[in-house]
Amino acid sequence: MSSESPARDPSDVVVTDEALHKAEEFIEAEEGAANKLTGWLGAFIVAVAFVMSAFHLYTAYAIVPTQTLRPIHVGFVLFLCFLVYPVANRWRHRIMWWDWLAALVSIAIVVYLIQGGDDFTDRNTSPLPWDIAFGVALIVLVLEAMRRTNGWVMPVVTSAFIAYALFGPYLPEPWTHKGYEVGRLVGVMYMTLEGIYGVAVDVSSSLIILFTIFGAFLQYSGAGKFYIDFSFAAMGGKPTGAGRTVVLASFLLGGPSGSGVATTVTLGAVAYPMLAKVGYEKNAAGGLLSAGGLGAIISPPVLGAAAFLIAEFLKISYLDVLLMAVIPTLLFYLALFLMVEIDARKYGMGNTTFEKVDTVWNLTRHYWFHFLSLVSIVAFMLWGFSPVLSVFWATVVSFVTSFLRRDTALFSYDLFQGKGALAKNIFQSPFVKAMEGGSIGVLNVAATCAGAGIIVGVVTLTGLGLKFSGIVIDYAGGSLLLTAIFTSLVVWIVGLAVPVTASYIICAVIAAPALIKLGVPEFAAHMFIFYYAVLSEVSPPTALSPFAAAAITGGDPYKTTLQCWKYTVPAFLVPFMFVLDPSGQGLLLMGSTKALANADWASIAMVTLTAALGIAALAAGFQGWAFKRATAIERVLFVIAGFALVYPGVIGDIIGFGGVLLAVLLQVLRRTPRAAAAGGS
Repeated sequence: MSSESPARDPSDVVVTDEALHKAEEFIEAEEGAANKLTGWLGAFIVAVAFVMSAFHLYTAYAIVPTQTLRPIHVGFVLFLCFLVYPVANRWRHRIMWWDWLAALVSIAIVVYLIQGGDDFTDRNTSPLPWDIAFGVALIVLVLEAMRRTNGWVMPVVTSAFIAYALFGPYLPEPWTHKGYEVGRLVGVMYMTLEGIYGVAVDVSSSLIILFTIFGAFLQYSGAGKFYIDFSFAAMGGKPTGAGRTVVLASFLLGGPSGSGVATTVTLGAVAYPMLAKVGYEKNAAGGLLSAGGLGAIISPPVLGAAAFLIAEFLKISYLDVLLMAVIPTLLFYLALFLMVEIDARKYGMGNTTFEKVDTVWNLTRHYWFHFLSLVSIVAFMLWGFSPVLSVFWATVVSFVTSFLRRDTALFSYDLFQGKGALAKNIFQSPFVKAMEGGSIGVLNVAATCAGAGIIVGVVTLTGLGLKFSGIVIDYAGGSLLLTAIFTSLVVWIVGLAVPVTASYIICAVIAAPALIKLGVPEFAAHMFIFYYAVLSEVSPPTALSPFAAAAITGGDPYKTTLQCWKYTVPAFLVPFMFVLDPSGQGLLLMGSTKALANADWASIAMVTLTAALGIAALAAGFQGWAFKRATAIERVLFVIAGFALVYPGVIGDIIGFGGVLLAVLLQVLRRTPRAAAAGGS
């Protein structure tokens, strides 16, 4: 792409309905292909989803025993999964008799458990025949719910873990164990809080669903549109304006969407024509859009569902998890902004202006309350509220402030003025749609959490985590660097096949112990795994975000994936900094507010600046451009320096700073061909 090429007219670049439909298919691949039901069936699904959201909002404020909350949550999830998601596409948009049967059995399983009381839990080591029957049915239904919402991979992986528990004596060393019969397995999975109703479902029932409800309230009150409009208005008009708009909008959209793929599609539909206008080719535009979508998963204040699990696994507050994510998130967006700046120079983008929706001042003056909704979660936590109560009250804030303007109100003003049929107005109100969307939006994640509970139960029962960590350390020869590399590869490979949440849970119980054994603090090990689990969004063959972006731009899916890697790789080398050396833990702000009180701020500042310089060097190396187009030698110097700076230590810093200085000097001293010609004439 040359700098002389004229900017394309935005009217020549449109996102067609066909492209949007294809992109929606990738959202369905991540979130499941849901039925679109009308009539009384549609009304029934809306009613059940509304009741589910209302129940969980009630449990956020009231006290509901854990032994009751988790099974009811799973019962709701399974009931809706079998009615909302078809067994196969040929039966889509209708509910078959077997769907009703599976849904009713889901309810029966919960009723049987709750009415059993303490006696039910006490006999988990010697279950009755009916206990086993209902327990086996629950496991089968969870596997089927995962298949309907997430595809075949997760049920197959979960089934492999079940087989491992059952057939331990027949496995070769070092994987062998004594084995467990069906009754014992059911006792753990169904009759205790260690299996299906374990940590993952605890987080799903108490936090994740509340955040999906909160995100739905933001969406239906118009927050998503405001964030995009605000980004267009704030960033437009400059050569880097198009890229900056995508980066800023993706950060703001992370809360309302809660999904990397959904953020990519939502933003791509309106931003791609703008990117094409300023000079981005199809694959580069798709790579930037999907990289922005990835950033939405790792950005405070919402992060991804796995962040809630980190807090639960580590027994720390969610505010501490947000604190740990601050600097890595800033470094991630620094990488994107640097890439955007380099794009503008590399592709010769001019000061192309594009239509603004409004001025920043007017948008902020009219819709400022959408920012209040977004930051209120952190404000409530700083005020001393628990994460559950914080998101509950943030949802209340979003609901109340929506009435500050007629066009954002979650209830139509006509409803209160007596115009039209009251019941019809209530049923079609954004409030009811938000309540429905909150429950429907959690189904695929909640089903995954239930299945992941089976995996965690097997790992706990058989001691697989300790065995696996021992094997990894042996292969690495006790080297922390090699162990970290092997662990990242394990997480990466697992993430190729399963969603981010499942990837984190699986690797947290089988891979994290290896790092912890070698002295890495728990919080650093879990954050390391979390960031590499997020890579599943941009790694083939399940690179859903880049594939969705390619569907919108018309680019090649695999070239778009490589472009996405170009934008994100510099920031994803940062996790090595906080596991390889204690000083690198400063990037996580020492893991908690308590530890931060006694932290060495000079060390934190130094390691942050070192990481930032490393990211800048890698960005220049991967893009082949710094102050001007880089030669092959300069690119190699930048890449080597970037890797050296990411590896903490004095020697690495010396090599890194020296490499950057040498590459910059070569750039400054080297005359461009035009300058050389001028000088010789």
